[in-house]
Amino acid sequence: MRPLQLHFDDHVATLVLDNPPQNRIGDTMIDELDEAIEAIEGSDARAVLLRGEGENFSFGGDILPWPEANVRQLRARFERYMSVFNRFERMPLPVVAAVQGLCFGGGLELALRADVLFAGSGATFGHPEQTLGIVTILGGIYRVAERAGRSRAAEWALTSEKVPAATMERFGIVNHVVDDAALTDEATAFVKKIARGPTRAYAAHKALLRAWAVGGVAAADDAMFDIAMPLFETEDVTRGLASAVDALKAGRPRPVMDFRGR
Repeated sequence: MRPLQLHFDDHVATLVLDNPPQNRIGDTMIDELDEAIEAIEGSDARAVLLRGEGENFSFGGDILPWPEANVRQLRARFERYMSVFNRFERMPLPVVAAVQGLCFGGGLELALRADVLFAGSGATFGHPEQTLGIVTILGGIYRVAERAGRSRAAEWALTSEKVPAATMERFGIVNHVVDDAALTDEATAFVKKIARGPTRAYAAHKALLRAWAVGGVAAADDAMFDIAMPLFETEDVTRGLASAVDALKAGRPRPVMDFRGR
């Protein structure tokens, strides 16, 4: 059984962490995630759903081989993980994560790469790294800070407290908290909806948010037109603008567009 499953259906790519009993993330799963990203980018998928199999999303990294490795080996491993996680974060598609049960360490750092995060009402999040005397090696603390602010990110990382889904929603880490039993259905319905949207515009919005994260509003403004103007040459915008103009001239409501993602 592969620790990471990939399925395609109706323009949605679904990635499933399936490494029982704790869905821990190790070298094999990272290799499979890298391969999955390649497959998704070469497919007709227009949105991605990330979820975990079983009671918990992920306990985090597979720490079993760490004590036997020297610092150079560990650095090479973690740099590889960071590279693949960042590639996942930068895919030119909207990514939705559905989190149930425990979501700790590297599992949380992977979920934070999603654009929209759904959580079951019983989900719990945390940075256990403090209990090992290390840091959030794959960028967890500052990705939390980007969403929730520096002081909250520092407190959660320094204490390794277990944070309930409702609190994560209140501070902007989680977008939607739903009943545990409805989590997969709710997240799937959402991702199928956005898979029918203007895929190229979604990719542009992700690029603008990256520019803002790196350099603030000024950097995003500088990048705006290089990113935005090519959209006006896409089929979706050509059809969408024509439809909107026709509706305006005729004095009727603008029709719902059947975007094609190109």
